[in-house]
Amino acid sequence: HRSGVADQADRSFILSLFHSLKTMLTNYIKIAWKVLLRHPFYTFITLFGISLTLTVLMVLTSFLDHLLGSHYPETKRHRTVYIQFMNRRDTVNNNSMNGPMSFRFLTDYAKTLQTPERVTIFSFMGSSNTYVGSQKIKLNTKFTDADFWQVNEFEFLEGKPYNEQNITNGDHVAVITDDLKRQYFENSTEPVVGKTIEIETIRYKVIGVVKGSPYTRFFTYADIYFPYTAPKSNYENKGMGGNYVAMALAKNKGEMDAVREEFQSHIRRIPLPGVEDGFKFNILEIKAEAYVDNFLGILLNGPETIAIFFGVVAFILFMLLGLPAINLVNVNVSRILERASEIGIRKAFGAPVRTLLWQFIIENVFITFIGGGIAFVLTFIIIQLINRSGWIAYADLTINLSVFAVSLLICLLFGLLSGVLPALRMSKLNIVEALKTQG
Repeated sequence: HRSGVADQADRSFILSLFHSLKTMLTNYIKIAWKVLLRHPFYTFITLFGISLTLTVLMVLTSFLDHLLGSHYPETKRHRTVYIQFMNRRDTVNNNSMNGPMSFRFLTDYAKTLQTPERVTIFSFMGSSNTYVGSQKIKLNTKFTDADFWQVNEFEFLEGKPYNEQNITNGDHVAVITDDLKRQYFENSTEPVVGKTIEIETIRYKVIGVVKGSPYTRFFTYADIYFPYTAPKSNYENKGMGGNYVAMALAKNKGEMDAVREEFQSHIRRIPLPGVEDGFKFNILEIKAEAYVDNFLGILLNGPETIAIFFGVVAFILFMLLGLPAINLVNVNVSRILERASEIGIRKAFGAPVRTLLWQFIIENVFITFIGGGIAFVLTFIIIQLINRSGWIAYADLTINLSVFAVSLLICLLFGLLSGVLPALRMSKLNIVEALKTQG
């Protein structure tokens, strides 16, 4: 019985505390709204600065999500290990060779992995030409195995991908993008599966048409895809180096480390030192990485470069977030200074510094979220314009859950940065000084 009474008392206390906090927040927001309506000019300056800054940050966040997130057709990127470059070094003569691998090498050391769900081997982007009458069309080409279409999730608008049988038979088939279909075929509204396309004097049967991939996703971007047994693929090269890379799809994100470890165990079995085309090397490094690590590894080479990169990022964030916050601090100080008499009177009646501090912080965060709402609308309009502009082929910038969560965090951070210092200064104002300031 006593335990039940105690539990009921605890629940009553929690409900009472929640009700008090709700009432306090409601009152602070009402006060903030009245302050906004009191001085339209300060309100305009404040909201303009907040919304402009947050719009830039939200668009940047959306672009980074477009660049690094799991999106079409690499929707499984979050559980995919990328094997891209092989680095061979001769520490005696201080020479090195760095580049992609041969199809045969990846078949021996990546395709044989047991841990991943699937492994696909495909070429780096190549180039070729085709003609429609006298008009030349420059093409980005890619040679792939059949698993390429399983590891990645392309949307087939027509037909289907080539399979192992097509590859074994050496069929001259190809999958093209909807954009190439519009450029090459006279009537692009009709189905083109079964028709032929001539590239470098070789005719290929179109077996499928896919929605294209943005060129910012260079692992999957191309205008036309061929089986690796197609002419000029160079898949029979017997050396270690070549023009092929691999993607290993883990069963789940938690098994990515196991995939990497198994691959490295295969690489460690390669005897060293080795020799290829007269180049002797005693160190062999091949990284199997998550996409973000792979992307940064390509962009940044070495710890010094990485340090410089993050230094530049910090500086840009300071320029985009810090400087506007500093300017907004001055505006907030001027805005709060007009309420000096209110502060003096409330302190005279015993209002503690902590209460006043939280009031001004909550008010500023509320105002920031209004600016964030405006920025959210502006960001949506801007990314729609970018998607339709053609600046990035097949661009698909969005405001998804990740972008939205980051945007909320940015709004909160911006509100705290621009509100804490003015609130702290004014909450500590002496009663007499507060009343004199008003006078």
